[in-house]
Order: sequence, then C-alpha cells, then structure tokens
Amino acid sequence: MSGLLGARTCSRPGEASDLKSPLSAKLREPLTEARFQQLFGDAEQERELLAEPRWSELCRRWKRRTRACSGPGAWRLLLARLPPLRWLPRYRWRAWLLGDAVAGVTVGIVHVPQGMAFALLTSVPPVFGLYTSFFPVLIYTLLGTGRHLSTGTFAVLSLMTGSAVEQLVPEPLGGNLSVTEREQLDAQRVQAAAALAFGSGALMLGMFALQLGVLSTFLSEPVVKALTSGTALHVLVSQLPSLLGLPLPRQIGCFALFKTLAAVLTALPRSNPAELTISALSLALLVPVKELNVRFRDKLPTPIPGEIVMVLLASVLCFTSSLDERYNVQIVGLLPGGFPQPLFPNLAELPRVLDDSLPIALVTFAVSASLASIYADKHSYTIDANQELLAHGASNLISSLFSCFPNSASLATTSLLVDAGGNTQLAGLFSCVVVLSVLLWLGPFFYYLPKAVLACINISSMRQMFFQMRELPQLWRTSRMDFAVWMVTWLAVVTLSVDLGLAVGVVFSMMTVVCRTQRVQCVALGLAEGTELYRPLKESPKLLQVPGLCILSYPTPLYFGTRGEFRRMLEWHLGLRRGKVRTPKTDGPPDAVAEPVRAVVLDCGGITFADAAGAREVVQLASRCQDAGIHLLLAQCHASVLGTLTQAGLLDRVTPEQLFVSVQDAAAYALARLELAGPKTCTVWV
Repeated sequence: MSGLLGARTCSRPGEASDLKSPLSAKLREPLTEARFQQLFGDAEQERELLAEPRWSELCRRWKRRTRACSGPGAWRLLLARLPPLRWLPRYRWRAWLLGDAVAGVTVGIVHVPQGMAFALLTSVPPVFGLYTSFFPVLIYTLLGTGRHLSTGTFAVLSLMTGSAVEQLVPEPLGGNLSVTEREQLDAQRVQAAAALAFGSGALMLGMFALQLGVLSTFLSEPVVKALTSGTALHVLVSQLPSLLGLPLPRQIGCFALFKTLAAVLTALPRSNPAELTISALSLALLVPVKELNVRFRDKLPTPIPGEIVMVLLASVLCFTSSLDERYNVQIVGLLPGGFPQPLFPNLAELPRVLDDSLPIALVTFAVSASLASIYADKHSYTIDANQELLAHGASNLISSLFSCFPNSASLATTSLLVDAGGNTQLAGLFSCVVVLSVLLWLGPFFYYLPKAVLACINISSMRQMFFQMRELPQLWRTSRMDFAVWMVTWLAVVTLSVDLGLAVGVVFSMMTVVCRTQRVQCVALGLAEGTELYRPLKESPKLLQVPGLCILSYPTPLYFGTRGEFRRMLEWHLGLRRGKVRTPKTDGPPDAVAEPVRAVVLDCGGITFADAAGAREVVQLASRCQDAGIHLLLAQCHASVLGTLTQAGLLDRVTPEQLFVSVQDAAAYALARLELAGPKTCTVWV
C-alpha cells in the first residue's frame, strides 16, 4: 500500500487527533458520517441522519404550504398557473409578432381541413373537428408552458376515440338509415366523444392535483414512437374504405386492422370509380407538396398549404361537375355556422367511458409532454410537466362542454408552427382567428368537399409517423433493449389495438428496467497504485487488493426484487455459507492467493433507495458478519437509504463509527483498525 498518492502516517485510530479542519490540513483521519456532521453539519442534522423522523419532513412541507398563503406566495402561484403573466411582459413585439402571426395563420389554415378529416376518423360530423381546433387551442394558449406546441386534433387520439365511440354507440345492423336516424346516431356519438374528452380531462386534472407529472417518464421514447408509428398504419387501413368509396362499417377491438383489410379486399369490386379517381389525384398532389415543404423548409418563407389548395380544387370540381348526384360521391354537406350550445356531458355515461378515457389521457399527456420537452430543449427554455397536466386537462374538460372530442399536441402542426417561425403561445390566437372565420362565415364554401379528400389528408398527415421507422437501424446499434421495446410495442399496437398496445409497451418497458436491475452484479474493487481511486478488479490485473480486506460495490437499488440476488452475491464474495466462513471468491488475477475475509467495505453509493425488505437484508448481513468475525463497514450511504436502514435496526448491529462518507475513508479505517497495513499506521489522503 506504499504506492498511495499522498499517503501519510497518523496516530492510532483510538488516539485523540488535533485535527480541527480537514480543509486546511494536509493530513486527516478517516471521516465517519457522525464526524462529518460534527465538522460540517449541526446536531439537528446528525439526529435527522441517524433517526430520520418522518414528522420533520411533514413539518417542512407544511411550512412551505403556509408560506404560499402570503401575498408574494399567492402571486408566485398565480404566475405558475397563468404562464402568459410571465412571458407576455417580456414579449419582443418587433422581433416575434410577425413570426407568430405568420405561423399562427399557417397552422390555422391546416387546422381547417385536418380538423374535419380527423372528425371523420373520430366517427363524428366534420364540423366538430373545427370546434376541437378552436376551443382547446385557445385554452392551451392561456395555460400551457410549451411555447412552440400546437394543440388540436391528433390522428392517434382520433383513432382511439373513434374506436371507443363505435363501441359505445354502434351502428344498427343493415346500415340503411334515414336522415333523421342518421342525425340521431351522430348526436349520440358526439355525446359519447364529448364524454370521453370530459373523462380524460378530469383524469388529467386529478393527476395534476396529485402532482403526477413525473409519470411522463414512464412512457419512454421508444414506446411513444412505436405507438404513433403503429397508429399511423391503423389510420391508413381505416381510411381505405373512404378512399375507395366503400360504405363499410368500422372494425373495432383486437385484430381490427386485419379485419378491415379482409373486408376491403372482399368488397373491392364494388368500389366507386369516381371516389377512387379523386383519391388518386389528391394523393398525387398532397404527397409531393409535403415532400417539397420538408426539403425546402429553409428556403420557403412559409410552407405550401397543399391541404387547403386541395380542398378548394376538390370542392370546385365537385360543385361544377355535380359529382355527388351523378356518381354518388360522399360530400361533407352543410357546416353549421357559429358555436354549439354549451352542454354538460351525461354523468351516467362517465362510468362507461372511464376505461377508454384512461389510455386517452395517458397518450395525450405522453405525446404532448414529449413534444414540449423536445422543443424546449432545442430553444433553451423549460416546461412544467405538472402545469402541462393542468393545461391539457382543462382544455379537454372545458372543450367537452362545447361538444369537442379529445385533443392533444399534434406532431405535424407543431413541426409546421416551428418551421413557419412561431416563437410563443401567441401564435395559437392567430390560429384560432382562422378557424373562427371558417365557423362564422366560410363554412358554406366546404359544402361540396368530397370526404375522400379528407381521407387523403388523414393519410398524408401520417408521413412523419411512418418515417419514424427509419430510425430503427440506429436504435439497434445504440441499444438492443430499446429496439426490443420499440418492436414489441409496434407489434402489439398493430396486432391488437392502440390502447392494448400501449399497455403492452409500457409493461414490457418496465419489465426491461426490472430485469436490468436484477442482472447487476456486485463487483469487488481494487486500488489503482499511486492514486486513491478504487476500480473493479476485473478491469485491470494491476489493481491492488489487500489480503483479508474485501471492498464491494453494489450499483443498483436494494428492494424486494433484488434482495435475494444481493444476499447470494455477498455470500459468494465473502464465503458465507450456513453461518461458516469459507475461502471467498476473488475477481483478481487467477494466481492470486485468497484468504478468509476479515473486513469488508460495502460501497452503497449506487444504492439509490432501499425498501423495508432490502434494509432487513443489510441488517441480517451485519449480523452474519458479526457472528463470522468479519468487520462490516458501510460507505457513501445516501441519507434516505441510511434512514431506512436505521429504522430497520441497523444501529443495533453496527456502531456509527462503521458508517463512512467515502470508500477511501472506510478502507483506511479498516487497514488501520484491523492492522492490515501495520499496527501503528493508517492511510490518509491530502
């Protein structure tokens, strides 16, 4: 051990030391947790460290709550809940206003056809897609923290909502409905969709009240991307009947995608040639325009509004040629002007829709929080996950009173907003103005719009989601486990359904995390000569290992799922079997001579938390080491872990002098106290 950097000799550990400040001295004795608190903390902190009374934390939280009731506290709370009060006074009117106006108008123009298209995907009349493109955007502008986030209709949620609506309000057998019966069916489906929005909004507000914004971390990026990519395939297949002019009922439940494909192939000879032609021409225009907007996004002042151009051309063509009467082309029809009367959802329907509202709420928050975080990191600002829960929960709940269906941030319109020069949430107001003008004055111009064009808009808007599969080779090279999560989620979404696929993806993702914690190994550490660094012995045969001293690192949480592996690995390293001391295993060179362990240092720095079962395992380890004559030292215990161990009775088995602030201090204490490096010397560091 003479190769230690800065190694010196000091008095015996039992002798009094004249050291008063380790920061000003070149020589120091090993620091225990208790000694560290005496030097750098206070008596109250030391008592909290060893006893960790639960009521003290509750008292501190209560004091923070009471301080929030003061005048400054109320103002800070108001600033947190109404973000415009923070960013509007610092708004750069000359630099940002034009960009927000152009971006808002551009997104608003896209909202009109996409809103109507996604309404058909939701199984409600097209005008309700315009409502959903107005009210939620207005509410999020007032409550949201994502400056570049564009909310409104979203294909994934529309598909999930449409499947739930079809299940709650199925179409009667036969399908030959009169005009009155069709209106009644549409009204019932609108109420069901509004109830789903109300339920999902209420769930998100409940999550906000419980401060569960951290749940967004459980929906990993591979899960979200696989979910959206698999849903894009569902959207494509579900729009095939509209593209071909086939009046087929929507398939719901598991294997709906394959059922729809089978029904389309069976009914293919009955397809409408006029609607098939319109669909082909629409896709021939929309797809190249989308590609041009992506390739020349830096050169174009604003993206080419291919959707609105296609809507106008198709409406004019259908009106002049009377395609709806001559060739039975399905058209949008009359869009009611103004706004619907506020209507509270039927509370009797809420228990039926809660099962479907939960996955909708989770997808809404996951997609929106992920998008907001991506653009917040890109533009150097932060978002509040809990405030996002409030914003999206309120936008869904309040907009449901105006017959809107579930909404969230949209991948396509958010990207369009950023590319068009949007800077703040003010762009949402300009978008609302465009949608409002359609609702109040321009609605009749969309009377002759073929529904096949809306189906083409749905498909073309899935472009980004389909192209997410191009990231799979890079994901395979980066992380095989994330690749497996992506594939399992995608296959579950495509094969089963969107909500079941989401559940499978989240469960599988969590299982991979649990499995990886189970596979972590407890490694033996050795000293790099000339330094005070301890590294795994397997990394280099030149690391020093003192006979009789074992230094172990356990780099994973210690809980009920890992305690068995923790016990087995410690027995393997220390040679503890049935209460006897055997020759331990060694991770050093093959020719190293192993001898019974006399002291063991357990590095707890990687144990981020420990539950009651894990704490009892450490206490039992201390008892077994005591019976076997092995001196157990614990190093780098986190305060929360040390508190759990203390509550489990650790101090009944070890003394506070066996708890150290670092591995180096614990190793120096073991070398000196057990006379492994000389009877009157110990190792210290400058």
